[in-house]
Amino acid sequence: MSAEAHAAPTASEYIVHHLTHWQNKPQTEIVDFSVFNIDSIFFSVLVGVLGCFFLWKAARNATSGTPGRFQAAVEILIEMVDGQAKAIVHNATSRKMVAPLALTVFVWIFLLNAMDLLPVDFLPVVWGWIYGAAGHDPSHAYLRVVPTADLSVSMGLSVSVLVICLIYNVKIKGIGGWAHELVSAPFGTSKNPVFAVILAIVNIAEQLISFVAKTVSHGMRLFGNMYAGELVFMLIALLGGAWAFSFEPAGLMLLLLHVVAGWAWAVFHILIITLQAFVFMMLTLVYIGQAHDAH
Repeated sequence: MSAEAHAAPTASEYIVHHLTHWQNKPQTEIVDFSVFNIDSIFFSVLVGVLGCFFLWKAARNATSGTPGRFQAAVEILIEMVDGQAKAIVHNATSRKMVAPLALTVFVWIFLLNAMDLLPVDFLPVVWGWIYGAAGHDPSHAYLRVVPTADLSVSMGLSVSVLVICLIYNVKIKGIGGWAHELVSAPFGTSKNPVFAVILAIVNIAEQLISFVAKTVSHGMRLFGNMYAGELVFMLIALLGGAWAFSFEPAGLMLLLLHVVAGWAWAVFHILIITLQAFVFMMLTLVYIGQAHDAH
């Protein structure tokens, strides 16, 4: 963010700047499907590649002897995910795809969430320098580094899980079996033609509401927690900024509060980013497991 040497940005300007995405089109009030958040796409791909690299490296260097710390940690993670997959998805054939999917979901979302532990201003300031060096106005150098705090990313992940669930519904039950389930579950059917039609309409409506509710809550839970965490880090950073632009000795208390609050929230946030990745993975397994259940 750019600021005059003698004029600091206000708290609202600071937060608005940090909550604005780097997009492929100028910032406008009109939002359509041709607008992409370049920063979210970039960091999602980058973190995904890094996650795949580390898992590949662990597999390549795996030994049957005494494992190193990294191999042991990866093995514990794989055993945990595989155990959860076996407990929820009882189809052994499906687990060959579902278990690796759950592992990918957990590792990817954990690493995306962990981007929130980077200093709030570090990457945005670096990007501002690069943007300014290229001859552009650095005040327009927008960058958000936590993809899961972007609603389009979290909802994209949840919609992807919905698509997988629909595929398994058709794969396990057949198109006819699933169509019958849509009109007969959860309230059953009736031999009376009139009641049968009414129940079919009610069942289909309930099924559609269920799919939409699960998908929205799946993505919104992840987005809400990470967005709130990102905002708290910004508020803590403002304490440091207030100290930096303060010329009174009492301003040192702001620095102390900034350090203590930042450390405490970062430690607590480690639990949040892990828990959110675990919850998203578990719900993915649950929803896919439900696609295997017949009503």
